Amino acid sequence: MKRTRRKFTPQDKAAIVREHLIEKVPISDLCDKHGLKPTLFYRWQKEMLENLAALFERQGGSQTATLKRENEALRQRLLDKDQVIARIMEDFVAVKKTLGGA
Repeated sequence: MKRTRRKFTPQDKAAIVREHLIEKVPISDLCDKHGLKPTLFYRWQKEMLENLAALFERQGGSQTATLKRENEALRQRLLDKDQVIARIMEDFVAVKKTLGGA
């Protein structure tokens, strides 16, 4: 009989590893409960521990700087648009005066 491969979400993987680390459930019990091979569990645990440092990296500063740059670019575009509209209005008023409409 052919077995289908199960897919675990990142949340499932984290919950299983957390169950071992926090609740001190033995790995053999976890593997039996979730139908895992111990090597797969150890791979998830290693991956989690290797990526743990990423949680402590400062990401807010770069995001704030990006938003500030984007905000400044949008302000500049708005200023350029206002200047173009002002020039068009000047031309419109001048044409209207020459035609005697004002």
